[in-house]
Amino acid sequence: MTTDRPDVVIAHDYLTQRGGAERVVLALHRMYPDAPIYTTLYDPEGTFPEFRDAQIVTSQLNRVGALRRDHRRALPLLPLASAVLRAPGVVAVISSSGWAHGFRFDGPSLVYCHTPARWVYLTEEYLGGPWWRSPKGLVVTAMKPFLKVWDRAAQRRRTRYVGNSTMVRERIRQVYGMDDVGLIFPPHSVDTAGALEPIPAAAPWAEGGYLLVVSRLMPYKNVDVAIRAAQATGQRLLVVGRGPEKERLHQIAGEETVFAQDLSDAQLRWAYAHAKALLAISFEDFGITPLEASAWGIPTVAVQDGGYLDSIDEGVNGLYVTGPEVDAVADGITRALAAAWDPEAMKAHAEGFSEARFAEQIAAEVERLRPTP
Repeated sequence: MTTDRPDVVIAHDYLTQRGGAERVVLALHRMYPDAPIYTTLYDPEGTFPEFRDAQIVTSQLNRVGALRRDHRRALPLLPLASAVLRAPGVVAVISSSGWAHGFRFDGPSLVYCHTPARWVYLTEEYLGGPWWRSPKGLVVTAMKPFLKVWDRAAQRRRTRYVGNSTMVRERIRQVYGMDDVGLIFPPHSVDTAGALEPIPAAAPWAEGGYLLVVSRLMPYKNVDVAIRAAQATGQRLLVVGRGPEKERLHQIAGEETVFAQDLSDAQLRWAYAHAKALLAISFEDFGITPLEASAWGIPTVAVQDGGYLDSIDEGVNGLYVTGPEVDAVADGITRALAAAWDPEAMKAHAEGFSEARFAEQIAAEVERLRPTP
């Protein structure tokens, strides 16, 4: 078949931050380095620098600097911007949490779904509380009926959905009424063989270690609980991430909490290498950070919920707490620091979630969808 369209195109909601979803897009880019990446917004300073090597195609919204710096401001405009963004290609691989599956594609499409849109189906979790408590909640609630119609229409145009965790696969089935939904766990991509670069504010803690949180600073991430639990146990805490909760979290943190953001890979490796335990107490669709910690032989204290049910093998690479409450997390910290862990068993567990395994499974899905010559 002769065509001037790209063989594969990649799509993602917005490239404005550094998180697990963006690392998935990097893995897709390494699989298909010549594939253009379509997205609504792209902030080179806010996301991973490796994207500078890719061909990035954006929506018209990207002309507005304020929206690039904070994609949440674009919410009222994203349905239209997504619906008119055309991504021509033989096969599309779509990384989506709600917007990219609504782009216009020419051929069959594989949606790697991190979750159906939180602002539609998990509104209070997305907002961090009742909708009436914030201006953003008022906007989301007013738009919700329209957003649900838009989202269902986008879903019906796609060929194949794959969830990134057992929980997300079930959520896709329930929300969209689909039976045939695939499951591919995302890869962890922290290379333990790379260089280490100290984080200046935390460098004095290197010898004694600290607790670690790697998370966007969003309400549903429960970073405030991690801060208070670390304080209750007298432990130092390094928080890596950025987001709208930053100022509030700084207000409740003391001298034994250090914040860092926009780290290089070498700095992130340093953060894991010197940690005593990772705190993973947010509500995650998959929850990849325990696997990154496991690659360094670091145990995780995790909420027994969501994607952590896939990435934690209790007693091997971490332990569960019943919920994101300060007392429960503090107890989990005490138990984790007192336990005898096998670093080699943790590393072996993490190897089951390698990028090579992810790439093999994605490639098989793409070949299933590829049109017959």
